[in-house]
Amino acid sequence: MKNADRRKQTIRQLLEGTKELLRDKSCHAITLKDIMEQSQLSKGAIFHYVKSKDEIFAWVLEERLDAVNDRFEEEVRGSIDKSFDGPMHAIARSLAGLEDSHEATNKVLLYLLGKENEPAVAEVLEHFHERSVSVSRQWIITGQKYGVIKETVNPDEMAELFVLLSLGLRVRASLRASSRTLSAKEISGIMAGILKN
Repeated sequence: MKNADRRKQTIRQLLEGTKELLRDKSCHAITLKDIMEQSQLSKGAIFHYVKSKDEIFAWVLEERLDAVNDRFEEEVRGSIDKSFDGPMHAIARSLAGLEDSHEATNKVLLYLLGKENEPAVAEVLEHFHERSVSVSRQWIITGQKYGVIKETVNPDEMAELFVLLSLGLRVRASLRASSRTLSAKEISGIMAGILKN
């Protein structure tokens, strides 16, 4: 097996094993031994690619961002009339997942935010935020390119707003719900109203 293929396979095993553990445990409760057993990888194989379990958790965040972006791009490519609805639906579905306190990336993000004073974790969080804003900005620019998002929308500002909303949904998922909160679906509707040409 080639090194690149071995790397992909190892990372896939790490991610799948870690996500499986996150279904039943908190980040604090997951040990490196748990990850080794679940992924069926040795400590040496794991540490060949990462420095800590926190880095594995960061990969879980990145993988979700990549998956949402891939769904958005598929919707854009598959939309013959280049309409707003398909890509916005992909984004709305991703927002809905952020309302689930048991969703793996919500657990990971809150865990990492609790460790933001550690330089390596702070760097991971900064990278995740910057990448989230960058991906969101590209969504806005793509929508403007196809004439489905208003040209007057500032991609930088709207991308930052979108990321702030998504982070807020993640944090709110961990709190007790108040009697009246905006749902992800309602937030998506508000965003669509602002963006749609």
